[in-house]
Amino acid sequence: MDCAVHGPFVCRANFSLDSYQSLFGELALLERELIRTLAIEKAQIPIEVYLFSDRATYETYLRQLYPSVPYRRALFVRSGNLGRVFAYRADALPVDLRHECTHALMHASQPMVPLWLDEGLAEYFEVPEHQRAFDSPHLASLRWNMRFGMIPSLRMLEAKSDLSEMGGLEYRFSWAWAHFMLHGPVDAHRELVYFLADARRGKPPGLLSSRLALAVPDLQMRFVQHFKYWKQA
Repeated sequence: MDCAVHGPFVCRANFSLDSYQSLFGELALLERELIRTLAIEKAQIPIEVYLFSDRATYETYLRQLYPSVPYRRALFVRSGNLGRVFAYRADALPVDLRHECTHALMHASQPMVPLWLDEGLAEYFEVPEHQRAFDSPHLASLRWNMRFGMIPSLRMLEAKSDLSEMGGLEYRFSWAWAHFMLHGPVDAHRELVYFLADARRGKPPGLLSSRLALAVPDLQMRFVQHFKYWKQA
């Protein structure tokens, strides 16, 4: 088994990792980016990454380890004071690793992360850094949704408590609110940082939707305008 350490990640694979060094370098930088944008802390628990050469080997291993977990192309699991990411070698591996390692880093720093926010941030950070602000695959689809009156409701997302309740729209809308807080009004970004900080300190953070509504006047209108006019200068 090949092994490599990059930042907080200990990566193990049943194939050579030599050709994946640049990807692991990205993952190490991902922690710095989350600390910079969200003011979270460095990982407080070890994060192990297990990579498999093919889907069949990956599925067999996970069925033995987590028999009740439905199949997912990649998976993050926190077990006590240890975070684990599982994935297999495929064209989508870079996206899968950035997505699941975002989960791992958030849960290695935060005692709790609401499901929608957890997935929204993972969707945002799963693409390469140069695509995140202006070139996400979600952006065009979201604009079509909004043209037909489908405005993402943050309260609706906050009501989701299980991954089985998250479909394509829920992932897209979660991404949209994460993007709005990272690139929209300064007060929205500040409230996200404060929300995470309160949770870290053991202070009940409440609902982020309520906090945003107080911090950003005309929240829903500002959200719509953000995506209506968002483009690279």
